[in-house]
Amino acid sequence: MITQGIERYLTPYKLGRPVLTGSGEPGAYDELAVDVPFVFQHGERFFMLHVGFNGVGYQTALAVSDNLIDWTPYGVILKRGEGNGWDSRNTAGCWILRENGLEGAPKLKKWNDRYWLVYHTYPDDGYEAGPGRIGLAWTQDEELLQWHRLPEPILTPEEGAEWERGGLYKECLIEHEGKLFLFYNAKNMPDDDDFWIEQTGYAVSDNMTDWTRAAANPILRVSEGGWDSRFVSDPCVVKDGNRWIMYFFGFDGRNAQEGIAFSDNLTEWTKVDEPILRTGEAGEIDAIHAHKPSVVMHDGVLYHYYCACRPYREGDPTNNFGSEFRTISVATSRPLAGG
Repeated sequence: MITQGIERYLTPYKLGRPVLTGSGEPGAYDELAVDVPFVFQHGERFFMLHVGFNGVGYQTALAVSDNLIDWTPYGVILKRGEGNGWDSRNTAGCWILRENGLEGAPKLKKWNDRYWLVYHTYPDDGYEAGPGRIGLAWTQDEELLQWHRLPEPILTPEEGAEWERGGLYKECLIEHEGKLFLFYNAKNMPDDDDFWIEQTGYAVSDNMTDWTRAAANPILRVSEGGWDSRFVSDPCVVKDGNRWIMYFFGFDGRNAQEGIAFSDNLTEWTKVDEPILRTGEAGEIDAIHAHKPSVVMHDGVLYHYYCACRPYREGDPTNNFGSEFRTISVATSRPLAGG
């Protein structure tokens, strides 16, 4: 049963269609799919950081919108062949440091006069091929198109505990009272006959470049036999008054769905038992997965962006893995006019 008092954070009204799809153009960064949305405001417009997949690997791009529903491609910003070798093949940008408040405008904010973007990257070509590492990029470009990557990763699986030795994934970068918190999910290295497990932990820093993992990691763990028995992944952390909220997704080996957890201090988290955004019925845009949250509020409406997957149908603009239509959609706290 969903805990009482969380209705404010729920988004039961699904748009039911994509707000961003891959291009399907041969060789384009998003030929086969788009994934991992992160929405923010910069200037007078809204932007969506996202990754595209073309069969070779991930690249990272921005889309832009004036109304949070209609999105237009803006530019690829973390391209294949750039970087420092370890991060030049397959790079997924997930978060740019922004204001934490749920009710305030989700504007970017600077640290040491720079905007900071956190990403993870895989060493080999293919889909999430090899253990992921986490890196940082910065810019002073107000157009947000030219980014400078730090030369070395800030977190690697080899230096982590057993729960994260298989690779590091989706990041969420928070600044609070002068301290930086980096939430991320990671996977273990299972025995040959076992499936891997993904759970969520965090690291802290005072200077953006030197990070210390929390001794209590993982702070969000899988539930045996539950809807999140395999993965508890993709943290999206926002602040509402004195309360911290973490949206995440759980996976049971078949379907990925969105969940929520709460904290008073950013370090100790309590999960709600049941999903708050479930997969759809057969034929709906999210019939297989509804996962990878990005949440913002605008004009009193909560917008919950997520990666939606259903079986591929003839006529879809993209076809991922030969069988899946993987796109980005949104659910809201109130019905949208014309939605």
